[in-house]
Amino acid sequence: METFERLREQLVLLEWPNVYFFKFIVPSDSDKIARVTGMFDDHSEMTLHPSKNGKYTSVSVKMVMMDADSIISVYVKAAEIDGVISL
Repeated sequence: METFERLREQLVLLEWPNVYFFKFIVPSDSDKIARVTGMFDDHSEMTLHPSKNGKYTSVSVKMVMMDADSIISVYVKAAEIDGVISL
């Protein structure tokens, strides 16, 4: 996907496997939060923080990833969830 080519160029320079930090801003809707958190396994380190007004939830995840393509695939899946912002 063209949208992620610049990220891919940066990621291929790293040694793999490597710990990667994902951050998403998700509308505070339990279904959307579940869809984002469901993209990660039990070995990930995850924190959720609601925004001050409660409209959004920040989802931060640290996880060992095997290569650049596995990271891009997470961002592609997240982009399919309406209202999710990847940082």
